[in-house]
Amino acid sequence: MSNPVITQPGAGSYGTNVQTGEWSTGLCSCCSDIFVCAIGCICPIALGCYTANKYGENVCLACVPGGMAAMRTHMRLTYGIQGTICNDALMTCCCGIFETCRMTREIRIRNGET
Repeated sequence: MSNPVITQPGAGSYGTNVQTGEWSTGLCSCCSDIFVCAIGCICPIALGCYTANKYGENVCLACVPGGMAAMRTHMRLTYGIQGTICNDALMTCCCGIFETCRMTREIRIRNGET
């Protein structure tokens, strides 16, 4: 007879960089990175493609329905940011440009580009 499990294994580290549990910038902190804000205002699709590329994904991910939500979920898990898949879908659907800008800023901050 096998022994029963008395403790659950901890969550695995998806890890790169510091895991803070929160996004580095707020949803409406566009002025903290003017380059990202400008691209987001002029051509949001280009910003989505840029974000996917900087994150190491295929640039076409930004053009696929649900692609940005999937990337946001993966980004949260990688960076240890709190949230849910439902929240990821709602944020990318309802606050699309703002959320894409925040994701781009997060990548740039984590890569030391700003």
